[in-house]
Amino acid sequence: MMLRRTFFALSAFALALSAQAAPSVGQPAPDFTLKDAAGKTVKLSDYRGKHVVLEWTNPGCPYVQKHYNSGNMPATQQEAVGKGVVWLAINSTEKSAYDYLEPARLVAWQQERKAQPSAVLMDEEGVAGKAYGARTTPHMYIVDPQGRLVYAGGIDSIPSSDPADIKKAVNYVRQGLNEALAGRPISQAVTRAYGCSIKYKA
Repeated sequence: MMLRRTFFALSAFALALSAQAAPSVGQPAPDFTLKDAAGKTVKLSDYRGKHVVLEWTNPGCPYVQKHYNSGNMPATQQEAVGKGVVWLAINSTEKSAYDYLEPARLVAWQQERKAQPSAVLMDEEGVAGKAYGARTTPHMYIVDPQGRLVYAGGIDSIPSSDPADIKKAVNYVRQGLNEALAGRPISQAVTRAYGCSIKYKA
């Protein structure tokens, strides 16, 4: 019984530590170095001086499919990149997961849907995802030119997998970027992230 209590106490402590590790809006965004789908090294801090969107993705997730198949995520990406924003799509799905896609297949899936992120990054070890406390696909973040986290949460305001809801929803990422690019504080800087749980490597 004592062992069980100790185990649960340690588990709770570990969960508390992981929760504390996730940065809050207004804090420095954790730097990371990942390989893109072509094997090129990409470092977040290389984009200092620009706004950066981080999008956690996994094509096997119905919520990701909702936003890609409808054209919503590609349109948001294209609009952002057209305004000089860097958009990094990150896949933290572990290699042994049933819906993991190899880099080339992941890029092909996105290209079929006319997606235009600045880069597709592979995070199979989960280092970047865990540093941000990313829980779902999609889970969205905005980093300002000074390297501070200024938005964390969902792509929009209706947590469903129904594409029909997109037109009725507030696109929090588009809204936040427009406010940030205009030099204004983001009015809804923390929102609810929704989607499929990220399949992290144990």
